[in-house]
Amino acid sequence: MAYNDPAEGFDAPKGDSKEIAIPVKKVDLTEVDHYIDGDGPEPTEQELDTLRRIPDRIPWICFTIAFVELCERFAYYGTTIVLTNFVQQPLPVGSTTGNDPRSDGQPGALGKGQRASQGMVLFNKMWSYFAPLFGGYLADTKWGKMRTIQYSIALAMFGHIILIISALPPVIKNPDGAMGCLAVGLVVFGAGVGGFKPNISPLMVEQLKYSKMRVVERQGEKIILDPALTTQRIFMYFYLCINIGSIVGQVTMVYAERYVGFWLSYTLPTIMFCFCPLVLGVFHKRYTHYPPTESVLGNAVKLIKFACKGKISWNPRRTVRNLGAPAFWNDVKPSNVANKPKWMTFDDAWVEQVSRGTKACLVFAYYPLFWLAYNQIDGNLTSQAATLELNGVPNDLINNLNPLGIVIMIPILDLGVYPLLRFLKIRFSPLRRMAAGFFIATCAMIWAAVVQHFIYTKGACGKYMNTCPTPAPINVWVQAGAYVLVGLSEIMASITGLEYSYTKAPANMRGLVFGFYHFTSAVSAALGQAFVSVSEDPLLVWNYTIVAIIAFCGGVVFWLTFRGLDKKEEQMNMIKESEYRGRAREIHDAKVIDDEMRA
Repeated sequence: MAYNDPAEGFDAPKGDSKEIAIPVKKVDLTEVDHYIDGDGPEPTEQELDTLRRIPDRIPWICFTIAFVELCERFAYYGTTIVLTNFVQQPLPVGSTTGNDPRSDGQPGALGKGQRASQGMVLFNKMWSYFAPLFGGYLADTKWGKMRTIQYSIALAMFGHIILIISALPPVIKNPDGAMGCLAVGLVVFGAGVGGFKPNISPLMVEQLKYSKMRVVERQGEKIILDPALTTQRIFMYFYLCINIGSIVGQVTMVYAERYVGFWLSYTLPTIMFCFCPLVLGVFHKRYTHYPPTESVLGNAVKLIKFACKGKISWNPRRTVRNLGAPAFWNDVKPSNVANKPKWMTFDDAWVEQVSRGTKACLVFAYYPLFWLAYNQIDGNLTSQAATLELNGVPNDLINNLNPLGIVIMIPILDLGVYPLLRFLKIRFSPLRRMAAGFFIATCAMIWAAVVQHFIYTKGACGKYMNTCPTPAPINVWVQAGAYVLVGLSEIMASITGLEYSYTKAPANMRGLVFGFYHFTSAVSAALGQAFVSVSEDPLLVWNYTIVAIIAFCGGVVFWLTFRGLDKKEEQMNMIKESEYRGRAREIHDAKVIDDEMRA
């Protein structure tokens, strides 16, 4: 029985598993209830070469989880979009809430300056994406995905409440106290995000019924239903939901801060966040989810240490060659080990899956260089907008062009561009999409640098426009190109990163691999702290230029490093499923068999 068979009616014995003891809808794998084409055989080698491949249909239950993500991202981005103005800009004259409804007004509260605001934005991003390492670990080994998500929602809700307190009129009268309250709120809020993010998207994809290619006949044509394309599609629409939540949350909150105050900008996301536990509770019994595996992570670490024995040398070149050799993993497959350690209770297929997951983590090691460019839209580009002619548009509204562009481009790519590429036999693999994301992000930063150059040359205050009372005579919508290009780079790199995490991770370690993927964003935020010193006048042109160079070099090195791995993409996707599940899953399987025998 493959690991991705649905968990059925699991009620773990006390002390053996930490998963919530909730009955799950029983699924008969011989029935097909959401594919009109039914089951089909796996394709032959000839069929793989000749038949057209398309994605499978997505079950409706997946979209309930996507809606939960939409609500969470509404809350996250609605909260963080106003963070720059809340910290950087001073409290407007005559305002007690930070609002400034004038057409050329600038909402603000604490007046700590751009360096402090950029530092706070980066800290929030760093912590929110460092915490997923722990969230993924807890889901895989202790609580299971559903329980981890539930606890994380409760924690994030508490953080939202603290943020509301930091923005109350009596509190913002004391900027230092409000700053401290804000910091505490962000820490608690980020911890909740960390438990939610690495588990919600794999939970959604685990609702898919098929993990192997199938040949079916549709309208008289034999085609291959490819699970890799299905996974690609489901993550694209998952990301679409993320950005719908982002647009609505950000647009609503920037007007809330302008016309009412920051307390409302933190309250509305909290209200929207309440839909997350509500939806998960209503559909809980319809979800397929798994118990935690407990011992799997420890065995993976032991396996890697065992494989490294005798492979590490004082000669770096020899070490790299040894670690990259096929024998590195082949030698530690149980079938090739004469005297097996007691912990080696898994099969050869699981070693191949760990090998594949390790390669995925190495791919993600380059992602901080991509996120460094992406992070500019949350702080520096928002501040750049404040130095341009706004004509009544809030400066932190413009960056909604980023999610808006994503929402428009995803259906175009999914329904038009990608099918056309497949028809033309042009292979636009995950690693190629990732590399394209780096280069598109480079173009976005070049655009931002050029805009900043003209701000300095045309502005009344030259290279000190952030403190200038008069904006540069340039319309703020000139920033549109940078935001749209960043959005396209996200579709190429960020969505594909989620897809790669799911398809390459061992089925019983997906939470941890997703956590590592999100952790790369935290590393990027930490690297971004080094750029805080150039995130102010008169050095902003250099800021964008350096980030562009880093993204470009990262893309070049990324492709040169992994172009060989790109050729093995399909081979890695077709690795046999392992029978190894971990102790808690084995307890679950034994209970299912026992219940069936009694029935």
